Amino acid sequence: MTAAHPGDPAAPLTVSACTDPEAWDGTVDALGGHPLQLWGWGELKSAHRWSAERLLVRAGGGDGDGASADGRIVAACQLLTRALPGPLGGFVYAPRGPVLARAAEDPSRPADSPAPGAIADALAAHVRSTGRAVAVSIEPDENAGSFPLAAPWRPAAETVLPARTLILDLTRSEEELLGDMSKKHRQYVRKAGREPALEIRPVATAAELDACLEVYRETSARADFGLHEDGYYHDAFAMLGERAPVWASYVDGAPVAFLFLAASARTAFELYGGMNETGQRLRANYALKWHAIREMKRRGAQRYDLGGLINDGVTTFKTGFASHEDLLAGSWDRPGPGYRIWTRGLPLAKRATRALGRARRR
Repeated sequence: MTAAHPGDPAAPLTVSACTDPEAWDGTVDALGGHPLQLWGWGELKSAHRWSAERLLVRAGGGDGDGASADGRIVAACQLLTRALPGPLGGFVYAPRGPVLARAAEDPSRPADSPAPGAIADALAAHVRSTGRAVAVSIEPDENAGSFPLAAPWRPAAETVLPARTLILDLTRSEEELLGDMSKKHRQYVRKAGREPALEIRPVATAAELDACLEVYRETSARADFGLHEDGYYHDAFAMLGERAPVWASYVDGAPVAFLFLAASARTAFELYGGMNETGQRLRANYALKWHAIREMKRRGAQRYDLGGLINDGVTTFKTGFASHEDLLAGSWDRPGPGYRIWTRGLPLAKRATRALGRARRR
């Protein structure tokens, strides 16, 4: 699918599918993309009522998989589609996508890159050419104001991932990261780190993950939020593999807190986490989160995203880890046939469908 955009130095743009997992993940990493754009995340969602399509956007033509095809890759986007009843077709969603071209080690974009809106339009044109969609919804991992879109794109009435979040700059030193925490957080991180009863180690087996999910159920009951079935978390653990590091704090061999991440080359992203009463008493979550931050920094990640801020008690805990907040570009819809019904006539169905991709970050 080719879309021309007059005035764009990189026009025309060509959109083609990538079906090679290794080539796809290599491209996402090379462009500095988010872990929710990795192949394994699409496989997870495909196993749970969505379907995934991975698209490469090139300037100057080209077809086929990977970076070896003709044309300069200027963006990549993993689209997830949820089938809807009757004439509505499907809801198409890009979690923290599209990924715009940038060097993994350099947050700047090349000066001759196509405008973000041109890339978004090319992707929407591809969707229109391949099937009926009530909306194409994107949530770029870009700062607010840096991904300008014009009509017919419009801000989504409801989001899957929150635009408000906290992203730590892991290129800073550990001393700088500690210094940016609240005084109380620094104290609790250091105190919990010295607690002899606590042992932090990776979660490496399905049985160890099951023990963490027991902690998660206790957290869910205490904080009143919903969970996926256990199989979903096991699928995430298996399908993302090394891209899904999980750590837990143990007391006498049993987990009292855990943290489940997804990680690309550039970004670590918190997916799930929980803590039981023993973990609360020992403030295990402070030492555990600091351990994960340090470990992801050691692995070469440049950003650590705490997974969204939604004005609850967990948000209060998260915001103590830095003196700033981040606001991303937000959620944008490109309406398709039936969009008015989708937004006005079926609000409950729309919320339920969007919620399939959302797990409250604990």
